[in-house]
Amino acid sequence: MADPFNSDSLNAPARAPFGIVPSDTVALATVPKRIFVGTGGHVTLRGVDGAGDVTYRNVASGVYLNVRPSYVRAIGTTAADLIGEA
Repeated sequence: MADPFNSDSLNAPARAPFGIVPSDTVALATVPKRIFVGTGGHVTLRGVDGAGDVTYRNVASGVYLNVRPSYVRAIGTTAADLIGEA
């Protein structure tokens, strides 16, 4: 199938979205461009170049977090239905 939009960039649409299961010890297999939050709450993560974790508090359902995390932590994350856009 021809795909005239086959190039990728941070601004391009996701080409390989994946479900995120928060973990305190396992890094994400792929660093996403951003995270979609299906069910709102807190999201604790470490940015790909970050030295420590941060918590995005009270994130509403249906919001995109424009951050590139290496980890999404289980402890501190209350949001659910997280999708990494890669």
